[in-house]
Amino acid sequence: MKKFIMEFKEFISRGNVMDMAVGIIIGGAFTSIVSSLVNDIINPILGIFGGMNFDQLHVKLFGEATLYYGRFITEVINFLIMALIIFIIIKTMNTASARLMRKAETVEEVTTRTCPYCKSEIAVDATRCPHCTSVLEETEQISGV
Repeated sequence: MKKFIMEFKEFISRGNVMDMAVGIIIGGAFTSIVSSLVNDIINPILGIFGGMNFDQLHVKLFGEATLYYGRFITEVINFLIMALIIFIIIKTMNTASARLMRKAETVEEVTTRTCPYCKSEIAVDATRCPHCTSVLEETEQISGV
């Protein structure tokens, strides 16, 4: 039992678990914002054209049974807006990450060059090619970079 508790403490104290918890909390708050956007702004605007709010659309089936298909339409709109926003956020993050990676790659120091005689790859500061054993002059070292 002690080992189980220790493993659980280790699991909880990991950074990625805390990040996930924060993400879930923010996601819940964000969901309520999107729901409010759809229910309080988009549905009334669409209701102007349709004559009523989507939430109020329903069909009476048998007796007391009522099918509220308008609520389903509202939830589909919520989902589509949420998916669009998440797509835009992820696309923006991927674009920013790719730009940072490209910058990191361009900053990399040049460590190799091409031998002017055998065209093999050699170290920048080499004075002799290890492949063809040609002596490289100082001007070749500078211009070959």
